[in-house]
Amino acid sequence: MGRPLSSEASLKGPVVIILGPTAVGKSAVAIEVALRLNGEVISADSRAFFRGLDIATDKPLPTSRRGVPHHLIDIVDIDGSYDAMAFRKDSDHLIQEIKSRGRVPIITGGGTLYLGAILEGIFTGPSADNEVRQALLSRPLDELYTKLTKVDPTAARNIHQNDRLRIVRALEVYQITGQPISVLQQETSPLPYLFVIFGLKRQRAEHRVAIAARVNRMLKRGLIAEVERLRHEGLCEDNQVYRTIGVRETFAFLKGEISEEELKEMIVHNTWELVRRQMAWFRREKKATWIDVTARPVGAVAEEIVAQVSRLEQKGT
Repeated sequence: MGRPLSSEASLKGPVVIILGPTAVGKSAVAIEVALRLNGEVISADSRAFFRGLDIATDKPLPTSRRGVPHHLIDIVDIDGSYDAMAFRKDSDHLIQEIKSRGRVPIITGGGTLYLGAILEGIFTGPSADNEVRQALLSRPLDELYTKLTKVDPTAARNIHQNDRLRIVRALEVYQITGQPISVLQQETSPLPYLFVIFGLKRQRAEHRVAIAARVNRMLKRGLIAEVERLRHEGLCEDNQVYRTIGVRETFAFLKGEISEEELKEMIVHNTWELVRRQMAWFRREKKATWIDVTARPVGAVAEEIVAQVSRLEQKGT
């Protein structure tokens, strides 16, 4: 399956990262690259970690993985949690394991928080102050976000205005330290590997079509039944998984608050909003080589990535 690397290259060689927004085709490209480079895939999809959330996350089916080993998929119970620190630790361990087998680690996904944990590092910050946190949690969300835009506009640009947990944490850090969390986060460091980063993008019109097709496919595959089953198994609004696009909207449908057509429209709209936030973050990654996948076969995109990785390896020998 692909060409093996030399033992020296396996220890010193690159770690390939294929990032990009939702519905751009990262998983399929990563599999094709892995087949050509003798690689293994590490998922950086922020919701593929969870068991049972298959349709809502559009996980690559086992049959479509074509024998390529995949890691960090289906590792957390549906009512559990998985944070960026755990991802950084697990990825570090997996990269070393994969390299020790003489294979190429290929990290792919659109989870910006998780990708940032390995490419930039993690700011742990001061321990939570329960009194400060509870005072913040008691305030209206719009009031908190407005305050954040004033004390830390950089953080406000990178945090969605409905993400109460991250808004509260940013304000908590500011109140405890007197410094913006965005400033303190600059003191972090990436994992010590040679990351070769590729970003995939589509032209706007085609990307919107791809999102609509993805949502239609999710509904036809049984998104509503999947979320209803998970709700019966205990999934609730307090769980990390609930914030997944497709889940919270389906909860609203199951409660009779919206129609099925409105459900589809909301998922498409919220997915496009996610894409915009993801791209805003990805533009900060100056080392990424961007590839426009519009109307291109998956294999051709994979070949372009493999060719660039091969040139890099030849320079290093």
